[in-house]
Amino acid sequence: MSSCCLVDSKVNEMATNGTSCEQPQKRGTKDKRNGYFADSVVSERRQKDREERLALVLWRRPIVTLHYFLLETFITLKEWTLKLWRRKGTVFLFLVLCSLFSLAYSTEGAHQKYVQYLEKRFLWCAYWVGLGILSSVGLGTGLHTFLLYLGPHIASVTLAAYECGSTDFPEPPYPDQIICPEAGGMEGSISLWSIVSKVRLEACMWGAGTAIGELPPYFMARAARLSGADPDDEDYEEFEEMLGQAETAQDFVNRAKLGVQNMVQKVGFFGILACASIPNPLFDLAGITCGHFLVPFWTFFGATLIGKAIIKMHIQKLFVIITFSKHIVEQMVSLIGSLPRVGPSIQKPFSEYLEAQRSKLHHHTGEGTPVSENWLSWVFEKVVLVMVCYFIFSIINSMAQSYAKRRQRSQQQRYSEEKTK
Repeated sequence: MSSCCLVDSKVNEMATNGTSCEQPQKRGTKDKRNGYFADSVVSERRQKDREERLALVLWRRPIVTLHYFLLETFITLKEWTLKLWRRKGTVFLFLVLCSLFSLAYSTEGAHQKYVQYLEKRFLWCAYWVGLGILSSVGLGTGLHTFLLYLGPHIASVTLAAYECGSTDFPEPPYPDQIICPEAGGMEGSISLWSIVSKVRLEACMWGAGTAIGELPPYFMARAARLSGADPDDEDYEEFEEMLGQAETAQDFVNRAKLGVQNMVQKVGFFGILACASIPNPLFDLAGITCGHFLVPFWTFFGATLIGKAIIKMHIQKLFVIITFSKHIVEQMVSLIGSLPRVGPSIQKPFSEYLEAQRSKLHHHTGEGTPVSENWLSWVFEKVVLVMVCYFIFSIINSMAQSYAKRRQRSQQQRYSEEKTK
């Protein structure tokens, strides 16, 4: 009788324990489902907010876009003013240097020729550095300043060198205007390396500007990794999603991005140098990768500067110079003329354009500038104008979307605070 009671008590104890064990398991499953539900809601909300921001463009909502652009501009100027106020010593030193240069510039004396030389060189270098920064800084979309400015400049110097037989273009007016020297030069005396040396300063300054333009993603990702806060940047969010999906990446673009990320992370300086030394549309990812994995600044910037300002620029420069050398241009014009039906009609404006450029190169002071109208130059001017306008519109759209993101974050924060009360 006692044994039966003992067995019944054990059975009841096991049943009780089983029931108690089942209850937490069910609650854990429910909590897990609630977590998945909350994550999906947050993901859907973020996707919806992103779609609303991307719809904020000038050609859809011009008034709201311009309004948000102005508000974001005021906020950005305020932030920059506060940053400058915190660095009063640096700002004061800069103002003192500017005052000294202004004093030297306005005072008459034998030093004026050196001051003017420094002014001309500084403005010339700053012009190309600025164009390089615009090409890679990522304000909405980069302005293709190599195709619009540096490439045509190298091409014009190449054509002029072969036509004049010399690279000793008198200054002034070069580099604003190229005129053959009066002494002229021997035909066939122009070499590839003499043209490379003539445009080296412009090309290197442009390459240095593109390297500087890669710094904002690096600093943004580095600050986010050190602080642990979510950065206000969608490219970084896509980068983190890509890291999370590294095992399941199938398409070519994601695999290429992962390849760049792995090379930069594992090889270090030489990996960054290799990615920066070739035309690489995925190099923007290198700055985010280096910042995320806390690569030292000089390792990243040094490799980027050497790769873009020296190695890559010489590759691009040689390509343009070889393409626009005299015999290759003549072969291209004759090849255009051999095209069936449309060949002769297209060859004529090309030949007229080249002849007009040659006549301009032999123009001298006081002769009157030769004027010629050509539809090729007209089309190129309009293409440049359209691309610059699109770049400006992209900046306005990007800043308006940044302000919209500020508003969305503020609304979410206010909602979460009210929910916790």
